[in-house]
Amino acid sequence: MSLRNKVTLIGRTGKEVEMLKFENGQLAKVSLATTDHYTNAKGEKVEETQWHNLVCYGKTAEIMQKYVEKGKEIAIEGKIQYKTYEDKDGQKRYSTEIKVDELLLMSSK
Repeated sequence: MSLRNKVTLIGRTGKEVEMLKFENGQLAKVSLATTDHYTNAKGEKVEETQWHNLVCYGKTAEIMQKYVEKGKEIAIEGKIQYKTYEDKDGQKRYSTEIKVDELLLMSSK
């Protein structure tokens, strides 16, 4: 994988894995929450959660479907993908997702 577009995240899944099947394979989709903790300028402890949309293909999708349930802690490595599409009203929409290349199952919740 190129170092020009590389993402590594560790977090917990926010929903069950959604599988989509196509003629040429399958796709797994799931959301991942990553949480940062820090102390702000006022000395207050702050917890900040970011949500990421993950997509996987092929064998990685099969593993995701079989072993990853809602709330499971996982580590992933992948790349950022930006998509443009039109919604049902014809409005142009944009989405950002992480295409997962590597998946590591962390300890049980």
